[in-house]
Amino acid sequence: MARGEAARDHAALAAPPAVGAEPRPAKSLLRFLTCGSVDDGKSTLIGRLLHDTRMLTDDQRAALEADSRRHGTQGADIDFALLVDGLSAEREQGITIDVAYRYFETPARKFIVADTPGHEQYTRNMVTGASTADLAILLVDARKGLLTQTRRHACLVNLLGIRNIVLAVNKMDLVGHDEGVFAAIVAEFRAFAGRIGMSEPVAIPLSALRGENVTAPAPAMPWYRGPTLLAHLETVEVDAARAQARPFRLPVQWVNRPSQAFRGFAGLIASGTVRPGDEVRVLPAGRTTRVARIVTMDGDLAAAVAGQSVTLTLADEIDCARGSVIAAADAPPQMADQFEATIVWMDAAPLHVGRGYWLKLGTETVSASVAAPKYAINVNTLEHLAAKTLEMNAIGVAEIRCDRAIVFEPYAESRTLGGFILIDKLTNATVAAGMLHFALRRSQNVHWQALEVSREARAALKNQKPAVLWFTGLSGAGKSTIANLVEKRLHRMNRHTFLLDGDNVRHGLCRDLGFTEADRIENIRRVGEVARLMADAGLIVITAFISPFRAEREMVRRMLPEGEFVEIFVDTPLEVAEARDVKGLYAKARAGRLANFTGIDSPYEPPEAPEIRIDTTAVSPEEAARHIVDRLLGED
Repeated sequence: MARGEAARDHAALAAPPAVGAEPRPAKSLLRFLTCGSVDDGKSTLIGRLLHDTRMLTDDQRAALEADSRRHGTQGADIDFALLVDGLSAEREQGITIDVAYRYFETPARKFIVADTPGHEQYTRNMVTGASTADLAILLVDARKGLLTQTRRHACLVNLLGIRNIVLAVNKMDLVGHDEGVFAAIVAEFRAFAGRIGMSEPVAIPLSALRGENVTAPAPAMPWYRGPTLLAHLETVEVDAARAQARPFRLPVQWVNRPSQAFRGFAGLIASGTVRPGDEVRVLPAGRTTRVARIVTMDGDLAAAVAGQSVTLTLADEIDCARGSVIAAADAPPQMADQFEATIVWMDAAPLHVGRGYWLKLGTETVSASVAAPKYAINVNTLEHLAAKTLEMNAIGVAEIRCDRAIVFEPYAESRTLGGFILIDKLTNATVAAGMLHFALRRSQNVHWQALEVSREARAALKNQKPAVLWFTGLSGAGKSTIANLVEKRLHRMNRHTFLLDGDNVRHGLCRDLGFTEADRIENIRRVGEVARLMADAGLIVITAFISPFRAEREMVRRMLPEGEFVEIFVDTPLEVAEARDVKGLYAKARAGRLANFTGIDSPYEPPEAPEIRIDTTAVSPEEAARHIVDRLLGED
């Protein structure tokens, strides 16, 4: 079958029939991934499956034979791994780097397989491939047995909720098809699987390169009487019924409004069944209504089930947007803003405890921070290890706090509403994947108290607009000096102000914090919360903090209404600030008596687009203060 034909067939499989149309027979679809350590034969296995199921055109086979001669590792034989290892870097190094997806089919079933990297550096890509899989083939090189990366991938597969596991002991031809080798590996893996609570694996001895026990039985291994790998893939039960049996959930991906006459809410049904007339609850708004229509490109449906992408129209005009969840009214999911979760850290830079990240769950994205891990997991021994942070490829358990309540379900019940990713706010890189366990009890017991006197009323009483003037810059730049002059000018103008100075708050509010990166992040978070409360009281809040990291300054900005956060960069070159050294701190840092000092052995990230920039080498503190006040009051 040509690739275009396969793609069209797959698209047709996903499309539900129109109302009244004859139901067309459809093969079931199995999504699976291959994983394991480096050079265990994952790409070769997939290439063999594609070849033996006759999914290659004549042109593709000719290209494979030519590539095998140029790049292959099997001499005169076909190198099946080249069907999947498409990147030039993969061919040069003989490893898989990115996730490669391939489609194939047999008379019994259709398949989408993800070939995931075995190298530890690319564990993040393995998590990507596993996130949508129904089955995992965990390959083990018969010569090497279980390795650290094998155990890591087994832990990840289990954490990601994949219950159908195949233990494929590959390269049996290189150990003389020895039954004893196979039995020893299976016994060791089953013991490990039992300790992590993994489902009982189906163990198959095979040689991907020779095709033994892949699509046909292996005469060289008469002692094995189980199914071939393909036979097992064709017959394994996919637990689609489980998702359909659960209460209805549809995370809204897109609000479809082509005209004023139509407003629909599009998304992929995560679980359950829905019919026109069903009563549903829209979260987080909390309003109930009924489903009016189930709309698709092929016409309206009488019912839709988990796994289908549809557009729902509702009987009432209610608040529903991207990120909302339409759920069964009598069994809605939970909402909370604090959770315990398992986190798989995937970035080269470690977790910054307390720093704000974007958390994406379902179709919702919120700001969230991660507390210091409760523990990290040793993937070899499963021991719980003390940890202050999470390094690349580490797996740990920690508490997460979001800036607002989100709709969720435990990952054990719903991958869609329980699985999340963390995104670095500055680089937009995905740094972690995680699985929610449960909401923290304190988040469910604390409710927002509605107040009758609004922040607008408080500001009107003071006859001013609230603001937070956030001074940032190196130590010795002149932040406190200029901030003090700004407050004096505003005070003379009968403005209600309060100055939060970096040194002063460390005598009380933040006296328990040091100067590590995690402590600096927490210091700014606390100051930001206090500044927000003061702005709610109608004050003009002036802060003077080094606040070296952009992410934390952006965190405070998002705490306030748009336009109320004014970032003031006191831009002083390091050599000038160090020459001033009023407090003698630079001298101590240079002498090694003061660790983690900004500008010396700890970084400072200057603002990229501050509202106000003050060049202290060009203007005096008095001139700077006058300029800032004029800008604040709209007179400059």
